[in-house]
This record gives sequence, structure tokens and C-alpha cells, in this order.
Amino acid sequence: MSKAKYLVTGGAGYVGGVVAAHLLEAGHAVTVLDDLSTGFAESVPAGAEFIEGRVHDAARWLDGSYDAVLHFAAFSQVGESVQQPQKYYENNIAGSEALLAAMREAGVRRLVFSSTAAVYGEPAVVPIPESAPTEPGNPYGVSKLAVDRLIAEESRTHGLAAASLRYFNVAGAHGEQGERHDPESHLIPLVLQVALGRRESIAVYGDDYPTPDGTCVRDYIHVADLAEAHLLALDALTPGEHLVCNLGNGNGFSVREVVETVRKVTGHPVPEVAAPRRPGDPAVLVASAETARERLGWVPARPELADIVADAWEFARRHAGREATA
Repeated sequence: MSKAKYLVTGGAGYVGGVVAAHLLEAGHAVTVLDDLSTGFAESVPAGAEFIEGRVHDAARWLDGSYDAVLHFAAFSQVGESVQQPQKYYENNIAGSEALLAAMREAGVRRLVFSSTAAVYGEPAVVPIPESAPTEPGNPYGVSKLAVDRLIAEESRTHGLAAASLRYFNVAGAHGEQGERHDPESHLIPLVLQVALGRRESIAVYGDDYPTPDGTCVRDYIHVADLAEAHLLALDALTPGEHLVCNLGNGNGFSVREVVETVRKVTGHPVPEVAAPRRPGDPAVLVASAETARERLGWVPARPELADIVADAWEFARRHAGREATA
């Protein structure tokens, strides 16, 4: 990949920040655009230019000097999307429409979009291929699928070279950048909060699923592996094509396996509390990432759950220590 200049929307967030760091490490120039509504200024990697602003206003800053845009600026809490769907449609869909228009006006014709496995809803086939029906079960997934379709149309009608990367469960950390949402809803950081003594127990929502231990099975991918896929996607972009790739390890781990792995990695007890199933929780969500392997040449380098948890644990301990001394 030759040296280039990239705009990273949402680059003060978890995944966007790690991707921005990887771009900088590869020698590229990076500008982060983020309104800090869910991100953190300190998550913007050193060496990146930072613009505090909304993606809706990208036309104010986007010009022909940029080689591509990597778009992460979205709200992503499933539960909140059910309670406030209009918030998700206005930010995720309208913001992306404005970004696509700004890119067209500026002549920036390459885009990598942060999509999600939530577009599939309850899967009919596991592992899930990109050809699976897209029937999202919540407004978050609806909003992301709508943007995928907007991008496909932009590629067809205006020659945009684009890729939508559909993530499964992202976890782990990269250096000083790790997962911290408010409120936190992801399993690994929640279990680590128990290990840190910040939460009394972890709720296990349903233990009677048709899985080996009765708990839900999910596909976990290390955030650094995810970031590397974005750099590979930039090289694979083709004018007029909207490439869609699932990103996952292709195998799954149950809730109980995650909890037990946290116990082993941290050396701390993690009490479990049984809770009823959550409506709409599929028993198994596992990716088929064959398209990413074939088109991007991407193979996860950190597929072991223990390695993912260990990196997340190191970040959680460092962050907790900084909070304690602040």
C-alpha cells in the first residue's frame, strides 16, 4: 500500500481509533472526524489530526486531498436503538447520506464502511455467509443495512469503490486503545468488570439454548485483526464495486466459555447469576469469513479467546488504575 491520506470518521471510538492507529503505523496521514458523543478525545491516536465535528457536516472539511474515507461514525447500542430508533436513523443513515454526498462533491471515490452482523438478524444458516437473508431484528441493524444499500447504489450510479465490512463480536485491545462503552453492554468487558471488583456478578441470559453448554455462542474477533482487515480492504477497492465481507473467526465461544476464560486469564472468581433469555437473542452467531480470505487475503492472526481476553484484561486494568489516580 502506497502512502496516502485518510479521513476516519468516528476515529475517537473503539474500532475507529484502533484502525486509525494502524493506518498511522503503516505511514499514512490520518484525520479523525468525531463529535465525541460516544468517543473519547484521548482515544485519537498520537499523530492524527483531530477535528471535533459531526459526520453530517463532513463537507466542511472533506476535499480532494483525501485518498479515501473509513466510516465508523455510528451509534451502536442495540438496546438504545429499540428505545430511540429515530436517534439511530438520523445519525447512522442521515449522517452517512451526508458523507456520501460530501465525498461525491469532493471527488473522493474510495470508502470502507464499518457494518455489522446485526444486518442478518436470526440466521437461517450457520456459519453465516454474505448471501444470507438480511432481516435485522432491531433499529441499529436496520440503520446499518440501510447504509449498506446507500453505498451499493452510490457504487452503481457514481462509480464509488467501496467495501462494507460486517463485524461479528469485536474484543481485545491494541496498546492504549480498548473497549469502554457507557453504558457497557458487551460480554467480555462486563465479565472483566466482575474480575476487577466493579460488578458483583455476571448475568447469564438463558442456559437452555441448543448449544453444547446451553448458553449462547458468539464469534469473537480481536480488534487488531479487524483493523488489519480495513487496511487490506483499502487495497481491494474497485471502482463501481460494493464489496461486502463478513469479519469473524469462523468459530464460536459460548457465554460460559468466555466466563471461564476470564477466570483463567485473570485469576479472579467470576460469580454467575442465571437470568431469563433476552428476546431476539439467537442461539448461535458465527461468521463465514471466506469472502474476506479470498478477496482481501485476510486471516485472523489472534484467533484464540485467551489471547483476546488477555489483551482486554491488560487494558481494563490500566484504565482502572488511571481512573483510581485521577
